[in-house]
Amino acid sequence: MTKLQINESEVIMEKRYPNLNTVLMVEDFLKKKRDLPLKLSEIKKKLPKQVMHQTLVIILEYLWKSGKIIYGPKGIQWIYSEPEHLKNMLKGSKN
Repeated sequence: MTKLQINESEVIMEKRYPNLNTVLMVEDFLKKKRDLPLKLSEIKKKLPKQVMHQTLVIILEYLWKSGKIIYGPKGIQWIYSEPEHLKNMLKGSKN
């Protein structure tokens, strides 16, 4: 009987990237809960649909890099506010 050996180069870590609907769901959830910082575990429990941990971490990293959230010892919090000139521009558009 031979021992199975796996080299690190042979192990492929598969990341689960979120689809747009999942990103928007997390964004909407965090916008609605913007008053208090939330722990990652709280976000996972309270989201309308279940999201895998790795996928949620990727979404939160994206939101942090784009300046929409901050995170610290108290948790994660939505901070993004749409600029006034964009709000004014959208008011005059036809929808």
